[in-house]
Amino acid sequence: MNKNFGKSSVSLFKGVPLSRILVALFLLQILLAGGLTAYLSINNGQKAVNEVASELRHQVANRVEQNLQTYLSTPRQILSTNQNVIDIGLLKMENLATWESYLIKQLEIFPDAIALTASNEQQEHLAIQKLNDRQFLLRFADKSTGYDLYTYRIDRQGQRTQLPEVIKNYDARSHPDYQAAVTAKKFSFSRIFTPLTEPTLLISASLPIYNSQGELLGVNSTLTHISQIGDLLQNIKVGTGQVFIIERSGLLVASSTTEEPFRVQNGKPIRLAASQSGNSFTQASAKYLATKFSNFDQIQSLQQLDFFFDGKRQFLEVRPLQGEPNVNWLIIVAVPEADLIGQIDRNTQTTIFLCLAGLGLATLLGIVTARWITQPILNFSTATKGLADFTNSEDSVVIVQGIKELEVLGGSFNEMMQQLRKTFSVLSTKNEELELQVKQRTQELKQEIQERINSERRLGQHNQALAELANHRAISEGNLETAFKIITQKAANALEVERVGVWLFNGQRTKLQCISLYERRNQIHSAGLERNLADYPIYFKALVSARTIVVTDTRTDLRVQELSDELLEPKNIISLINTSIWVGGEVVGTVLYEQIETPRTWDLSEQNFVSSIAEFVALTLEVCDRKRAESALHEAKEAAEVANRAKSTFLGNISHQLRTPLSSILGITEALQDQVYGLVSQEQRQYLNMLESSGKNLLELIDQILELTDIESSKIELQLAATSIQGLCDSSLSFVKHLAFQKNIQLSVQVPEELEPIQVDERRIRQVFINLLTNAIKFTKQGGKVWIEVQPNSTNEYIFFSVVDTGIGMLSNDLFKLFQPFVQVENSSTDRSTGTGLGLVMVQKIVELHGGTVHAESQLGKGSRFTVKLPWKKVGEWGVRTNY
Repeated sequence: MNKNFGKSSVSLFKGVPLSRILVALFLLQILLAGGLTAYLSINNGQKAVNEVASELRHQVANRVEQNLQTYLSTPRQILSTNQNVIDIGLLKMENLATWESYLIKQLEIFPDAIALTASNEQQEHLAIQKLNDRQFLLRFADKSTGYDLYTYRIDRQGQRTQLPEVIKNYDARSHPDYQAAVTAKKFSFSRIFTPLTEPTLLISASLPIYNSQGELLGVNSTLTHISQIGDLLQNIKVGTGQVFIIERSGLLVASSTTEEPFRVQNGKPIRLAASQSGNSFTQASAKYLATKFSNFDQIQSLQQLDFFFDGKRQFLEVRPLQGEPNVNWLIIVAVPEADLIGQIDRNTQTTIFLCLAGLGLATLLGIVTARWITQPILNFSTATKGLADFTNSEDSVVIVQGIKELEVLGGSFNEMMQQLRKTFSVLSTKNEELELQVKQRTQELKQEIQERINSERRLGQHNQALAELANHRAISEGNLETAFKIITQKAANALEVERVGVWLFNGQRTKLQCISLYERRNQIHSAGLERNLADYPIYFKALVSARTIVVTDTRTDLRVQELSDELLEPKNIISLINTSIWVGGEVVGTVLYEQIETPRTWDLSEQNFVSSIAEFVALTLEVCDRKRAESALHEAKEAAEVANRAKSTFLGNISHQLRTPLSSILGITEALQDQVYGLVSQEQRQYLNMLESSGKNLLELIDQILELTDIESSKIELQLAATSIQGLCDSSLSFVKHLAFQKNIQLSVQVPEELEPIQVDERRIRQVFINLLTNAIKFTKQGGKVWIEVQPNSTNEYIFFSVVDTGIGMLSNDLFKLFQPFVQVENSSTDRSTGTGLGLVMVQKIVELHGGTVHAESQLGKGSRFTVKLPWKKVGEWGVRTNY
């Protein structure tokens, strides 16, 4: 059969030139290859689209998930860092005042965080909020503020500016974030929420802090913007497709489009559902998913789907976010089929065109190409077979003749082989050098590991000693003798030094007295040693000028050479370290650590440890001083209350006794002025007018004293009623219009529209505004301005009334005198002004009876502002406030 096929083939091509046969066979191959390529391109096009779409959306979803996990890991990193700092004792949950600078530094390190808070079980609360790169907002409440929440503005230099907003009796433990963290007992995220102050989406993360006994110390939280997730999605390119994230409730979290995931309605941000999106593609994708899954909670694994939108096929991938169990989000990647199939169609057309072009070109070049390239390539292949192993063919040379390009290729190949031989030689030398460096580095790493093990062991001893001191009762109670014995003993054992002593300055700071000295070798405590300034002036100067004196060799350090002959050499003390004790902003003593026999280099961890020990000593001294001060304050308070009651009784009695004869004097004066007893000369009338004016001023003073006495003795009952804020301001201004008219002063009022009424005693609050307006007019020059500003706070819990003038103002140092009875601030204008000095005292007392406060601000020559803060609406009735 094969013989017959061969004979038939020969007879078929008999008489045909060989070049035509080769060209014909070559064209046949091109036709077959082109046809098969076109068929496979069209047939597999759809499969390729599906595969590319699946891979594309899968890769995009992977990238989105990685970015989200990285973004959400920042709060966990911040709170874990804080937990570590607390665990090693650098920060205390029982003393939030030391957290301020630390939290500010964290906000600078982690730009994604906008606020950090710390709250403890003692009702203390500290919150730092980043306003911009240079300013922060501090909210602070602890025992020193009476657990009222004060707000300050802080710049990068740490300067505070107190804001008028104060929240009374603030307890962060009732805050939802605090309670949620305590309930979860671990790190957790909150739900996404919209703040009242700005149109954005926020999410907070909280971590409960426990001590080693498992007792709750407090909660540490961080606040992060969700809007930055949209920026991450916009950086991910998916053609004309989209990426968006939704909650299982269907609410939009972020989108790769420019659309915000919320709408502003009546000035407040409202969350936006994906099915209500303004983007038609996003809306169609969300509605399809809602139809496909009646409940998004059913989506527990990756889903790859497709649907038709505007008559075109769209690919979807839905993936639940992994890694954060309480962040229940779905990642949705939508890719139009048109983005993928268009290129495939163009490739198919290009393939067919190339096949046709190749067919024509093959006809022209088939024979020439075969004859021109076959023989030179064969020569080149033969020559290069011996070069497979260039290390054993150093003298091999490739010789190719016939085609210029192949000759050039042969020459390049020879040059490449020479370069490879040189490179191989260099690499061999480098390899030997690297092996030697690896051995040296391995030895160094072993030494470093051993040093780190020793350092970690010492650090563990330090941390254990600090933890035991932090929980010791003698320190918290200010028991100096017991506390100092425990501190010196713990410090000596943890540092493994021979002697540790606590030395305090005497009252004249002329000598150091040893309060407690512990000798580790003999395990004994002693006290009573002294060192005089006159004997060791250089040493005393070094103590005051440096927080820590680190001495490796006492025989060569000039700061301690004065001690050498009498104190150091007899006891063989070779190394020492001094750390100053700071109380109330000054050095009150030092803690001295002495190493005997061998020199010692004090590393950084040991220096930090001795600084912490000094802080414990200072804390014990402060607690002791505070307990003494509290006892003295209690005695002084009882004496002041007795004196205040006696003063009120005396002022009431003497005012009533003065009022009766003074009324008679004014009556007789009025009769004389009316010439009831005969004619009165002009000079006599002037004296009578002076007598009447002085009597009325004295009567006004007596009335104010009586009213002030009634307020202080709690005899006044407020008549509270719903009062119009606009009407209250207008009626107050009408009382002082004649005074303003006399000095050509412009009066005005700035009240927001549609304010709810306020529950106050209208007559007494009007008296407050009249007193403030009268003072403002009195101290404002001709042609000036006086006005009232009304502004509620962000939660409508309080409302602020400010009386502002463009008057003469006063120095800030004089503001504290304003609310003292019978005291007036003196300057070139007040020397000529009349007054009893009780007006502002009455203002303060009446406002405090209403549960409010009065705050004064002034600048000399530019005017003054008196702000009255009054309760307005209940939080439970008008809205819930959230603080960070």
